[in-house]
Amino acid sequence: MSAARLARFALSALFSLAAFGASAAVQDEAPEWSDEPPALARLLESGFKAESLRQPGVAAAHYCAAARDGSVEGQYRLGRLYLMGQGVARDNQIAATLLSIAAQRGHEKARSLVVPLPGAERLPDCLVTGASPAVMMAAVAADEVVPQEVVDRFVKALPADKRRHAQLIQKLAPRFKVDPRLALAIVRTESNFDAAARSPKNALGLMQLIPDTAERFGVRDALDPEQNVRGGLAYLRVLLSQFKGDVALAAAAYNAGEGNVMRYKGVPPFAETQEYVRRILAFYRAPRHAETLRG
Repeated sequence: MSAARLARFALSALFSLAAFGASAAVQDEAPEWSDEPPALARLLESGFKAESLRQPGVAAAHYCAAARDGSVEGQYRLGRLYLMGQGVARDNQIAATLLSIAAQRGHEKARSLVVPLPGAERLPDCLVTGASPAVMMAAVAADEVVPQEVVDRFVKALPADKRRHAQLIQKLAPRFKVDPRLALAIVRTESNFDAAARSPKNALGLMQLIPDTAERFGVRDALDPEQNVRGGLAYLRVLLSQFKGDVALAAAAYNAGEGNVMRYKGVPPFAETQEYVRRILAFYRAPRHAETLRG
């Protein structure tokens, strides 16, 4: 066997092993609750659901739409389908190109699968032509709140202490007529569920209450998780009512104060606040609050 043929055989074997590993290790893993733009997050979840229903062609179309708009997770998942030949014709060159791009952007699972091949990089037609399959449109157009099952997976994967705090928030939020998913998005952004968190501005606890806000809502110990959450939820309820359920304005007011939102007649032009609002909208996904009346 010539050296060139031996090299090709070795690369083919490596790809076969990688494909087996991808199928065994990551096929059943759903996308995480991330701050990807909402439309991209919906595409990724729709792709995963299609895979679960054994519709890999539909999954590939969703992942390609996400990859085309810059989703590194979409690039990884589409590359994996090309690697395994599921829903698309198996193409090691396209798989290597997509996985290499995702790996270069920091995707750990892509790094574990990528095997460089000789020859030019090659992208799939769906990325080159820019055509948007019709199957995408419903997933992109809807301004729906993040699905509950996505948040449930996120909570279940948290460390035990943070999971207890997340479950406390889910329990208390409906009593203040706050969607638990929005409350979790706020706490994830504020403190990442750290009850002992302190900011340079002396904001404390899970919902980062400043002393004035704690006093306003009767919180005696801002480092007590339940007192902190109750005070933060009470404040969030006031803001949602004041801004008529507008998530961006309520989030901006939670970060920068309602006075600043009223002064600027919208999200204030502060870099921190604008990034804060972006993250909340990315996690929650809907511009309007889905009020819950349970409890």
